[in-house]
Amino acid sequence: MLAPLPDPPEPKRGVRVSARGVERAFRGVGGAVLGGLDLDLAAGSFVALLGPSGCGKSTLLRVIAGLDSPDAGSVTLDSTSGAARVAFVFQDAHLLPWRDVLSNAALPLELTGTGAAERRAAARDALDAVGLGDATHKMPHELSGGMRMRVSLARALVTRPNLLLLDEPFAALDELTRQRLDDQLRALWAELGLTVLFVTHSVDEAAYLAERAIVFSARPARIVADRTLALPRARTSALRAEPAFGAEARALREALEQGGG
Repeated sequence: MLAPLPDPPEPKRGVRVSARGVERAFRGVGGAVLGGLDLDLAAGSFVALLGPSGCGKSTLLRVIAGLDSPDAGSVTLDSTSGAARVAFVFQDAHLLPWRDVLSNAALPLELTGTGAAERRAAARDALDAVGLGDATHKMPHELSGGMRMRVSLARALVTRPNLLLLDEPFAALDELTRQRLDDQLRALWAELGLTVLFVTHSVDEAAYLAERAIVFSARPARIVADRTLALPRARTSALRAEPAFGAEARALREALEQGGG
């Protein structure tokens, strides 16, 4: 049973993301990656990005996060509840090995100068939310791969983001652990009302997690499919055996093949 984060003082509203004519190229490594991309994501939506390796999914995520700058075009983040607060979860958990779980989760608040008591309380709440409230004093080497990713997710949540960007965070995990974390992520999305943009190579994961899936072609990335998934909002593992799920996964797989995946 997930322990929900306490209600934040501001309304639980996600961020609308708007990309217009976004271009990005890297000299000497294949040229154009994003070629005039247009994209709109509704506030509070859960969107999966699919596409061939190297097509520009991760680059787009980094541009949206402000970790990279486009060569042309613009990205606008619009939040009705104040400033956009962006958190990024990478494929590797990147935990500091000399810090315990609580200190790793509290790190973003420490870097912004939040007081020790406040940041530790916030980190405990975030760890409770991902089911690690009893692991606060463990060290990273004592954790399984799935637990390390949950710490990474807690570290992202500790700043109370309203836009959560995830770049293949569960790709290296075994199938059962991956499916459990998929369920946990959807539960957190439903509880917190934030906007989630999730990069994955797994068609089944995209179909299970997202309300909307966008499929890109090989580079330079262009949108070959933008599909609202006809699946219930409440999802359990039993859904994966349903014909409706199989139909959505098949449609995404066909679009991926069309795009060169």
